[in-house]
Amino acid sequence: MARIDYAKVAPEALKALVQLEGHVRKSGLDRKLKDLVYLRVSQINGCAYCIDMHSKDLRAHGETDERMHLLPVFREVSAMFSERERAALAWAESVTLLTEGHVPDEVFEEARQHFEERELVELTMAVATINAWNRIGVSFRPEAGIYQPVAR
Repeated sequence: MARIDYAKVAPEALKALVQLEGHVRKSGLDRKLKDLVYLRVSQINGCAYCIDMHSKDLRAHGETDERMHLLPVFREVSAMFSERERAALAWAESVTLLTEGHVPDEVFEEARQHFEERELVELTMAVATINAWNRIGVSFRPEAGIYQPVAR
């Protein structure tokens, strides 16, 4: 059960985050890559609502259950994920888990091999955005399981 209806209590704050989400959506990042990153970060942060949402979005856009199940161990199943996807996921993990290494140079260098500067900034904005959503979801516990994908 939700703790607080944050959208009702602070609609202007929600509006600002929705605007940031809109920027990420229009940033040029591949939708499937963004959703894989969103799902992985949500898994790390333990956000049930966001895990439900992003797994449903991925499935609706053709992602396989196998890849979603193996996402937490993407390093061990390199044949399942492209080098670009693995670099993005490693970047997302490092940016999310700042207290565990402050985004190591080797993770940055790997990301730079697969992303131009603007893409890496936009990817980082996507990671920051989903981390913000996760913190809201974990804190206020919106009901998981009710989300339905919307065609975009």
